[in-house]
Order: sequence, then C-alpha cells, then structure tokens
Amino acid sequence: MVGAYAHPVENHSVPHSTPRTAAFFDLDKTVIAKSSTLTFSKSFYQGGLINRRAVLRTAYAQFVFLAGGADHDQMERMREYLSSLCRGWDVAQVREIVAETLHDLIDPIIYDEAASLIEEHHAAGRDVVIVSTSGAEVVEPIGELLGADRVVATRMVVGEDGRFTGEVEYYAYGPTKAEAVQELAASEGYDLDRCYAYSDSATDVPMLAAVGHPFAVNPDRALRREAVARGWPVLSFNRPVPLKQRLPALSMPSRPVLAAMAAAGAAMATATLVWYASRRKPTKPRLLIGRSGRTARNARV
Repeated sequence: MVGAYAHPVENHSVPHSTPRTAAFFDLDKTVIAKSSTLTFSKSFYQGGLINRRAVLRTAYAQFVFLAGGADHDQMERMREYLSSLCRGWDVAQVREIVAETLHDLIDPIIYDEAASLIEEHHAAGRDVVIVSTSGAEVVEPIGELLGADRVVATRMVVGEDGRFTGEVEYYAYGPTKAEAVQELAASEGYDLDRCYAYSDSATDVPMLAAVGHPFAVNPDRALRREAVARGWPVLSFNRPVPLKQRLPALSMPSRPVLAAMAAAGAAMATATLVWYASRRKPTKPRLLIGRSGRTARNARV
C-alpha cells in the first residue's frame, strides 16, 4: 500500500544492482521545532477554514505537544479531532494556503542540526525520506523545502467535489511507519542495515528498530528509556535557524546553474576585452612601476 503514498519529491536514480541507503526522518520535533499541522492553524483561520475556538484548541494542542510530546491516546484524540475539523475543506484552498505561508511559518522553525544532517546524508549518497503522521498537503511542501527525496504522510479521503470527507485513507503512524520504511526498502533497493532513522517519539520505535542506525532526537520520556535500554544514540536539537541564515552554501545555485553562470560570465568578459582592445589606439610600450619600485615590461594579473 505504501507505494501509493510515498511521494517522490526528487528521486535520485541509482542502479538497483548497487545496494542503496536512505535516512528516514520523522518531521515534528525532529526536523522542525513544532507540530507541522498545528502550525498552520492561524493561516487556516485567516482563510476561513476554522473558527476562533478551533484556533484556541489547536494552540492548546500545540502547547501539550511541545511540553511533553503526545502518547498513543493523545495522538488518537488529535487524529479524530483533526479529521472531523477538516471535513468539507476544499483541498485546493488548503494547498494554496500552505504554499503562501510555508516559508513564513516553517522556514524559521527548522532545526539547524537536522538541516545539516540532511545535507550530510545527501553528500554521502543517501536518499532522505520524511515519514510523518501529519497530512500530505502539509508534509509534501515541507519535504520539498528541505530537499527530501521522498515523503510518506497521512492522506485523507477526497470526495468528487474536491473536498475532504473526514475519513482517513492512509494513516502514517506507529507500526505503519515501519511498514512504509520496509516497503520502500524493497521497492527502492535500500539496505536497511545501512540505513538511518531519526525520531522524537516512542510511537516511532518500530521505525527506528527497522534500520541499522537509529537515533532518538529530543526524545520523549518513553523513547529516552527505550533508547537507553537498546543503546541507541540520543541527539539534542535546539537551534531553529531559517535556511537562508545558515551556511552560504545553502543559498548557492545548483552546479548546472553555476556552470551556466560561469560560461556566461566568461563570454561577457571576452566580449568586453575584444571591444576594449578594438577601441584602444596603438601606443608605445612603456615601463610599469610596481609598488616595490622595480620596473617591468609585462604585468600579469
């Protein structure tokens, strides 16, 4: 089933004869500092999708989530609430709101440590896969912002009128995340023993246990106990930094763009020199005096 829900953001094709590897990231409180879905509540209110009471309720849910995470029962209640809340929403409008506010809301809360890890995994030739319980309409644009290769996220049923019915088509949660990882490994040729996974929640223990290199990131109490018992490394991410304020390399154009820019610059420089040479009148050679006081007949740059 997961094949239909693993959205390819930017798939780097590698021959399947060569064992491939991937890094699987939970999203909320692992890559970003808040709940991705609840972060958009104010934008949904301004767009007329929810009322003020719903905004206050989601703000409280965000507080509970940030204070200590959410256990299984809390996650189930949140799922039921959000499913009923989004019933009747126009999917196109939701995507438009997310697209318009994505950089303002999500960019500032991306953990610098997580962004660096994503870069390191890509540099090592690994795919980066975001595996999140939040809805695909929110997670997929965030995945593109982060440069992820694939996204696995919860999907709601959409009616023929283009609106959410309130029913869940695919729920990326708990053991389902581990199944998604295993099915992706089978379809993409990932060697799970050499793969990595990161999460903050004990509900993701099955996903973490599915790979050879699991990491607990900002773990809740239950995951911390599990990590200690299993000998899993524990990471602390605490520096949310906008991507544009990170290392200069992050804002550099891609290699093809840099090559094109260099070629264009060289062509422009050549044309300028030719024009300048054609405009100059022949003159007699003259001595050039350097700053050291010595003379030379040729000057090199």
